[in-house]
Amino acid sequence: MKILVVEDDLELLEPLNTVLSRAGHIVDGVDNCETATGLISEQDYDLLILDWILPTGSGINLCQQYRCMGKTSPVLMLTAKDSISDKIKGLDAGADDYVVKPIDMLELLARVRALGRRSPVWQDQILKFADLQLNLDTHTAQRQEHQAILSVRECQLLEYFLRHPYQVLSRDQLEQALWTWDAEPGTNAITVQIRRLRQRLQPLGANQWIETVYGLGYRLIKPTSK
Repeated sequence: MKILVVEDDLELLEPLNTVLSRAGHIVDGVDNCETATGLISEQDYDLLILDWILPTGSGINLCQQYRCMGKTSPVLMLTAKDSISDKIKGLDAGADDYVVKPIDMLELLARVRALGRRSPVWQDQILKFADLQLNLDTHTAQRQEHQAILSVRECQLLEYFLRHPYQVLSRDQLEQALWTWDAEPGTNAITVQIRRLRQRLQPLGANQWIETVYGLGYRLIKPTSK
């Protein structure tokens, strides 16, 4: 998933970014409301993780803004407030779940997985398209009796295609999905990743399933001859 983490304590933000990234997620981590407000209006996220108390604002206000934009991705609150009234306030603001500080990272990852499964495009840890499937836990693509082990980036790219089958995805869409907001991928970064993924899928006979739509981008489609 692509996740936005908003936490002003850098000693917590950095471990959160590390743990979530190692779990295979693409993470934008910021420490203030202003940057977060800009990102939620410009980027598409699968999950928001918001600290309750922030400089010049709060995670509650950010959550309310997000819901007012009509966006429905899950929101997980991080808070030291554990009274029933505070929990009700967070849920009423549009949050889906909360984790009380100090944070247990294993619990956090479990809650992230649970929230991810609420997405209509989430199919447990196995994504399927025709007879091609991707195991998100093992980073393994499989078709019939053939398997290919993917790198993290290759797995993220194939995952994005599997979640958007038949759709023409522009280079800008793919860059936004695969890189954090402050990253600067090279001008040919998408071309390189597409080529590498096709090479990985060649032993599976699925390399031609990622079709180039000239002038527009790429799409995942099973050729009728395959």
